[in-house]
Amino acid sequence: MRTITDIAKEFDVTTRTIRYYEELGLLSPQRTNAKKRMYTNSDYAKLKLIFRGKRYGFSLEEIKEMVLLFDKDRTGKKQLERTVAYGKLKMAEIDEKMRELQEIRDELETLHLDFTEKLNSLKGGSYIE
Repeated sequence: MRTITDIAKEFDVTTRTIRYYEELGLLSPQRTNAKKRMYTNSDYAKLKLIFRGKRYGFSLEEIKEMVLLFDKDRTGKKQLERTVAYGKLKMAEIDEKMRELQEIRDELETLHLDFTEKLNSLKGGSYIE
């Protein structure tokens, strides 16, 4: 069992972040007689999934759905099915962003070449950067 301070330090987040995930229903720590939050290995595993999901760009609602599915189906099948579906959608979004970024890069490269040629013609020499 870990305290909220231990968990926050381990994941390099604030205790407020951990409490926020609790408010969203993602975590349900046990309480001591002194009302101190104590996090189980299950809570710890959920936090790892939450932070991994955030790193990959999933919304908190998507993360919540994926994380809480395991509580409903201990086989993990429903959680995996949802994770695979969300992952496929996220990869499609990333592919689209990559295409857009490549288009922007191509346009910038063309402009850079055009402007470099113009600068060279104005200087009467060669300007290469």
